[in-house]
Amino acid sequence: MQLNRRRMAQTSLAALAAACTHGGQAEAPALEELIVHGGPIYTGLPGQRVEALRIRDGRIVFAGALEDAYSPRIRLIDLQGAAAFPGFIDSHVHLGGVGMAAMVLDLVGVPSIAALQQRLANYAAEHPEGAIVGRGWIETHWPEARFPNRADLDAVVNDRPVMLRRIDGHAALVNSALLALSGIDASTPDPDGGLIERDGDGAPTGILIDNAMGMVSQALPAPSAAMQRDAMRQAVQLYASRGWTGAGNMSTSIEESRALHDFARAGELPLRADIYLEPEAARFVVEHSTPLVSCGGAHTRGIKLYSDGALGSRGAALLAPYADADGEGVLVTPPDELRDMLAWARANRLQAATHAIGDRGNRIVLDAYREVFADAPEALRTARWRVEHAQVLAHEDIPRFAAMGVIASMQPSHAISDLHFAPARLGAERLRGAYAWRTLLDSGAAIAAGSDAPVEKGDPLIEFYAACHRRDLEGRSGEGWHLEQAVSRAEALKMLTWGGAYAAHSETERGTLEPGKLADVSVFSVDLMRAPPSEIPTAQAMLTMCGGRITHSAL
Repeated sequence: MQLNRRRMAQTSLAALAAACTHGGQAEAPALEELIVHGGPIYTGLPGQRVEALRIRDGRIVFAGALEDAYSPRIRLIDLQGAAAFPGFIDSHVHLGGVGMAAMVLDLVGVPSIAALQQRLANYAAEHPEGAIVGRGWIETHWPEARFPNRADLDAVVNDRPVMLRRIDGHAALVNSALLALSGIDASTPDPDGGLIERDGDGAPTGILIDNAMGMVSQALPAPSAAMQRDAMRQAVQLYASRGWTGAGNMSTSIEESRALHDFARAGELPLRADIYLEPEAARFVVEHSTPLVSCGGAHTRGIKLYSDGALGSRGAALLAPYADADGEGVLVTPPDELRDMLAWARANRLQAATHAIGDRGNRIVLDAYREVFADAPEALRTARWRVEHAQVLAHEDIPRFAAMGVIASMQPSHAISDLHFAPARLGAERLRGAYAWRTLLDSGAAIAAGSDAPVEKGDPLIEFYAACHRRDLEGRSGEGWHLEQAVSRAEALKMLTWGGAYAAHSETERGTLEPGKLADVSVFSVDLMRAPPSEIPTAQAMLTMCGGRITHSAL
C-alpha cells in the first residue's frame, strides 16, 4: 500500500513537471482595466497614502490623485470608505491542513476534557464506522488542568482507532485501540525525535509527541488524492475571502503541489502560492532531474525541514530544562542529519525553510546555516534561507539573523495564543527572547509574518492586531509579557506584505502598491492604520485582488 502510494505520487509530480515546464499553462483571459478609489489606499511605501490606483494588464500603472487616474472609459471600483493595502501574504501556512480541517473531527475551542468527550461521542454516532481522526484541542484553559489521556478516549470509543491531534500538530492523543493496533506498549522505546508519554508504571498515556505520531499513522487511512485536492481548493478559496493574496505553503506533499499547479494552469488559483516541499517530494524533484516548476501563480521555492517540536507540547528544544516540567524538548531531526540535508539543499539551489521554536532548536539551525555556507557567507544572504517560527531565542542569537541574512518567518498570533502558557513553560528570563519582533527588527533582521494555520485561524486581521497590539483577543496580556516587543502599525503592515514578498524572492513584483508591480491588493472594512485596536480583529475583508483579478468582493 505504501509503495503504491509512493509510485502514484511520483507519477503525479512527473506529470506536473512536464505540464509546467513545457508550456502547459492555459492562456489567461484578458484583464479589465480598472481604477480603484473611494477610500484610503496605503501603498506600503513610507508614509504614502494615495487616492487612486489605475490597473492595466494585471499591474499597477498609476498610484496617486484620483483626478490624474480618472478616465471615463475605465471601470471604477468604489471602495465605499474601506481601506486598501498591498496584498497580504501568509508566509507560513499549511493550506492542505486548513482545507482538511473541515473533513475531520473539529476540536478547535473545545473547553474541557468533558466537552472533548462529548464532541467525540457525537462524531462517532454520526460516523459509525472506521477510524476517527480529529484536530484542534488545546488543554491550557481546561478546568481539569492536565493533558487528556487514552482512558478519556476509551470511555467514549474503545472499539476502533481514534487519533486527535493537538492544535499545534506536534502532539496527538490516541486511544488504546490504536496503541494496540500499532504495537505500542510499555516496552516500546521512544523513536528518534519523538516521545511516548508514560504513566508511573511506564505504560503509554496516549499522548504521542512529534515523531512518535508516525508510529500510529500507518494504521490510519491516508487521505485520498481527491480529498487532498478538494481540501486545497477549499483552502485557497477561503484564504482569498479573508483578504490574503499570497501564501507560503509549508511541508507541501506531491499531491498538494500538483493541485496548486493545476489550479494555477487552469486560472483557478485565487492567490500566489510559494511552495516549500516536504523532503521526500523535494528529493524526487532533484533525483529525477525535474527542475523546480512554476505555473502561473504557483512557484516551487524550496524545502521545509524541522529542527525541534512545539512549545505547547513541550517538544521545543531548549538550552535548559522547562520551567514547569522535566526535560529540554526533542530534536525532530538530529543536528548532523539536518546539516547534511541543508548541504544537499544548497547544492540543489533549494531555499531552506527550517522549523525552530526553542532557543536550542534555533541555535542549531543558525549554526547549521553558517556551517553550510562557511565557504561563502554572503551567498547565504543571497539565498534568503528562513527560520520558521523563531519563537524563543537566546539573547546572543538574536543579532545573528541580520548578520547572516537569515529571514525570521514568524507568526504574531502565536504570541497572543501562547501568552496563557508560555510563561510557565519558559520562566521570566527566557521570555525576554520570546516572540521578540521588536528586538529582531531593531537588529536589522527581516521578518516575514504569517499564521501557521490551521494551528491558528489564518486571519490576516488577527495577525496584524497581534503584531502591533500583543494582547489576546479579549485585550489581555500576561504579567511580564513584554509589550515593548510589539511593533508599529507600519511595521506590522510591512511584515505581512513586503516581508512575505522578500522571503519568496519576489519583492520586485509585489509587497507594495507602486507602478510596475503586480496589482495584488487587500481591502478591509476598517483603516488598519488608524482604527482602535479592538476593531481590527472583527473587521472584514471587503475586496481581494490578485494580479488585477478580483478573487473576493463584499463591496
